[in-house]
Amino acid sequence: MPIVVVGGSGRNVGKTSLVCGLIAALPEFRWTAVKITSHAHGERKPVWEEITPGSKTDTGRYLAAGARRAFLVTAHEDDLPIAKTWAALGSDTNVIFESNRIVRALRPDLCIGVIGGTGTEMKSSFEPFCRCADAFVIPVDGDVGGLQLPSPAKLFRLPNFDRVSPEMLDWLRVRLAQ
Repeated sequence: MPIVVVGGSGRNVGKTSLVCGLIAALPEFRWTAVKITSHAHGERKPVWEEITPGSKTDTGRYLAAGARRAFLVTAHEDDLPIAKTWAALGSDTNVIFESNRIVRALRPDLCIGVIGGTGTEMKSSFEPFCRCADAFVIPVDGDVGGLQLPSPAKLFRLPNFDRVSPEMLDWLRVRLAQ
């Protein structure tokens, strides 16, 4: 039962694109994708299931990429509704989270950080996330912006986060088989 977490250094750095790329590259896992956010997205329930694939929402993008199910979890900075999230997931076994904060509440099998471009404001939740990251993804022409990446974390440079490179895909398959 792999649990994968994708976090990012800031807003709009490519986290959702990478999650969609992972879902599409590894369809045999029949992922359930969960986005955790502190921003209101118009849903009243703290845990809401998306049912419409498409490009209008991040959770709709997950479904369009091939996720079996997709959820939006809205929580304030210090309040993660973990019990409600797990209850909603039920017996789903392969879960991919888009969140920096979830690593405070669970230990994922694989943790991947997305580092944004120059001038992107760094989220305060990214520094603790980095300590447990197994890999980082940056644009081909990007840099790590002075971050000290933990050793032995891998660094992947991707031209498009929606498409996982063969090297990264090979690495993922080995790591998820463990």
